[in-house]
Amino acid sequence: MEFVQPIRDKFKIEEMKSELLRNGTRDYLLFVIGINTGLRISDILELKVKDVKGKSHIVINEIKTKKNKRFKINSSLRYELDNFIKGMDDEDYLFKSRKGENKPITRVQAYRILKNAGENIGLGEIGTHTLRKTFGYHFYQKTKDVVLLQELFNHSAPSVTLRYIGINQDIMDKAIDDFSL
Repeated sequence: MEFVQPIRDKFKIEEMKSELLRNGTRDYLLFVIGINTGLRISDILELKVKDVKGKSHIVINEIKTKKNKRFKINSSLRYELDNFIKGMDDEDYLFKSRKGENKPITRVQAYRILKNAGENIGLGEIGTHTLRKTFGYHFYQKTKDVVLLQELFNHSAPSVTLRYIGINQDIMDKAIDDFSL
């Protein structure tokens, strides 16, 4: 299994958004929801219009943990969602596959979409977990609240969260940059 990284550079996040928009708003919104909520890809792909339409929060039962999760829809995400779901039925999946009748894209297809867009803008180590890790990395950079992030991610310890979002790697890289014999 390949280890993926968060997208640390905000300029690269904007490049990724632009690259994904070239394929349409579905792929773009997949990325935007992921980096603004920190939800796992398996939970994002199961979202239907009714889960976000007119709602202040995304409320789900997490597939991996079976725990209930309630996540606030921020104003920029609300704007993106409202524009995207115009004209869609409540039972429509947000990330509909072009194959079959109202089925979501697969996790493998989501991976391909993100991986290809990342490669096109010169990013390696990109995968579906990049979305969650990018959310976590930037949330931590803004708030420095590892305990709240740990709670959001349902991690067992702050050290797990810091390792997951790449902060430990950043610290080790900086230490080596500043080290010389």
